[in-house]
Amino acid sequence: MENLGFEISDATVANILRKHGVEPAPERKRNRTWNQFVKQHMDVMWATDFFTVEILTPFGLVTHYVLFLIHLQTRKVVVGGVTTNPDGQWCEQVARNVTAYDGELINAKYLLHDRDGKYTNKFDAIFKSIGCEPIKLPPRSPNLNAYAERWVRAVKEECLSEYILFSGNMLKHVLKEFVAHYHAERNHQGKENKLLFPDERVYNSGAVTKSSRLGGLLNFYYRKAS
Repeated sequence: MENLGFEISDATVANILRKHGVEPAPERKRNRTWNQFVKQHMDVMWATDFFTVEILTPFGLVTHYVLFLIHLQTRKVVVGGVTTNPDGQWCEQVARNVTAYDGELINAKYLLHDRDGKYTNKFDAIFKSIGCEPIKLPPRSPNLNAYAERWVRAVKEECLSEYILFSGNMLKHVLKEFVAHYHAERNHQGKENKLLFPDERVYNSGAVTKSSRLGGLLNFYYRKAS
């Protein structure tokens, strides 16, 4: 209170904190909730996870694994890769790609991921080498990685569930189109119903025009340049 010109004793401060149910500073730091921790670090925190997609081939259904990363503050999504064999070496190469000098996660400070064995010690070490601390989540706790889980729900319900996919390349194309739509053409309820990264089209004042992706599955309306 010194900067406000008041002189009060430590006991008075303690009484005020106790009255309002606020613990002293050391205890506050130790007793922070998970939501408080995430909110305080959202601008430098990413999360990563896998989801699976079944591809129809002449030999039957083949499971493909998609590894993605999401920035918690902006909701920006990076698809790290698609594979049928997501072993440790493959995941480590994805980690190298996103942490390179021009990689998307070069400025990340925290990375949330579950305890899947595919996230090897070397995978974590690659992120630590750029000053990014991997945080392993407790078992069976998808709510702690809620932003990643929500994106999986979005891409499956709004896009992948509408397709019968016949190849990994087709899956990559569909994901690329959905990510572009998700970033610049889709309103987000969690971000005040706004576009994440709108392009210049949404600021024009001309006639309303419809834009489509994936044969009309993903639609977006904007104004043409006047």
